[in-house]
Amino acid sequence: MTKNTLATRAFAALRELIQSGRPLIYICTTEETRAHQILKDASRELFRTEVPVWTWSVTAGLCRPDGNPAEGESLGARGVLDFIAEYPQPAIFQLKDFHEFFGDSPETRRRLRDLYELCLDRTKFVVITSASRAIPEELGPQIAFMELLHPDLEELEAFLRIELSGLEGRGFKVDTSEASVFRMARAIQGLTLDESRHALRRALGARGALDSESLPHLLEEKKLVVNKSGLVQYIADGTQIEHVGGVDYLKKWLHERRKLFLERDTLAAEIVPKGVLIMGVSGCGKSLSVKAIASSFELPLYRIDMIEVYSRRHGTPDGAFAEACHLVEAVAPAVVWFDEIEMGLTAQTGEASNDLGRIFAFFLTWMQEKARGLFVAATANRIDLLPAEMIRKGRFDEVFFIDLPTEDERIEIFRIHLQKRRIDPEPLQVHRLKKITQGWTGAEIEQCVVSALTSARLEDREPAFEDLHRSAQNVIPLSKTMREQVDHIRSWAYDRAVRASPRESIR
Repeated sequence: MTKNTLATRAFAALRELIQSGRPLIYICTTEETRAHQILKDASRELFRTEVPVWTWSVTAGLCRPDGNPAEGESLGARGVLDFIAEYPQPAIFQLKDFHEFFGDSPETRRRLRDLYELCLDRTKFVVITSASRAIPEELGPQIAFMELLHPDLEELEAFLRIELSGLEGRGFKVDTSEASVFRMARAIQGLTLDESRHALRRALGARGALDSESLPHLLEEKKLVVNKSGLVQYIADGTQIEHVGGVDYLKKWLHERRKLFLERDTLAAEIVPKGVLIMGVSGCGKSLSVKAIASSFELPLYRIDMIEVYSRRHGTPDGAFAEACHLVEAVAPAVVWFDEIEMGLTAQTGEASNDLGRIFAFFLTWMQEKARGLFVAATANRIDLLPAEMIRKGRFDEVFFIDLPTEDERIEIFRIHLQKRRIDPEPLQVHRLKKITQGWTGAEIEQCVVSALTSARLEDREPAFEDLHRSAQNVIPLSKTMREQVDHIRSWAYDRAVRASPRESIR
């Protein structure tokens, strides 16, 4: 066993239970094989001499430490408890899915209570492994509960070294350098060992090699795992910060915090960036900025779907919301996105409003205690709808307001959208559109570009300034159609939020 394995969170949790002499342990996990390996590690490291690890399941019966079936008749649930009671030597017994025999068998529950006394201080440990938590009330005081969380970075690094060594021995091209193993471990963090193994096979099949360039393929497995929950969506956008026009102050802030976030494991918790709340006029680039944050931090982006949370397809809304938050914690490091947070956490009515208080209370606590590998990016159109507890200092590192773009920003946005579509902006003289586009949002500029390029394509010619000018004349900006609402948002944010870019008066 490597030093990395001994340093893992899972091994440390089991060591505490065994060293405290708890004879009955319940491990909640879907990873039976991983749990068995940790028990074997404990049997070698935590006792003066190695103790045997027996296993039992309803299908295979009782098996010896070497994996072979025990001699004699196949033992049922009551029979294996009697065997443990009579076993004269120190040992660890792993009982797989034994919770299935609690419900209809008072005799089995009673025998387990007997085992507590019979195994106490005799170096005999009964470990129940199950995918669900089902501990009878009368056994609660005797059974120590442990949830086997997803493998931490140290465990994944140890796993990767074993897997890469095996693949290298079979002739595959793998990079076993410390830096490469670390980056791959970061990429698969949040997956089980079985899921990690599938991710490696996927990446190996795609490229024929495993190295730092395999990271996008490793992340694909994480996407599958997250998306199947239905509550969280993996956003594979790849928007670079350079593709966001304007917002220079926000870009500068992100560039500074990126360094701190990358060094999070060596910094005090209060220094590690926790998240940012971005508000602003609809269509001014809030969502685009969040996607750029993920790219800037070199992290995957996950969006919690509040519609699914309130759909009741995943149980009660407060339970579903907690499940979604715990899921993104499991796949950290990552950026987690709460889109239009004011609608999801404050604007519910009817039956959903009954769950709102619990969801809001959970969110506030979770923001304070979440894993340091998570960076929360929340967007809001109407931040004034959020309660003060949400936006006070300490929840988010900063609250930014993205206003209507300035003249220079509008020209920059035109250039970005034209270059994105492989059109040289210089011949189109986009600077001539400064005045006519006053009060426009970034989304309106993009639609103007799309409309102009469409007109040129229909006539089978290159786009010209006249196409952009003609399209611009047909746009009635949101700042005019919804003037009162836009003015209200801008007025509220004037001295309550940090501006993402310089001020410009709109008259």
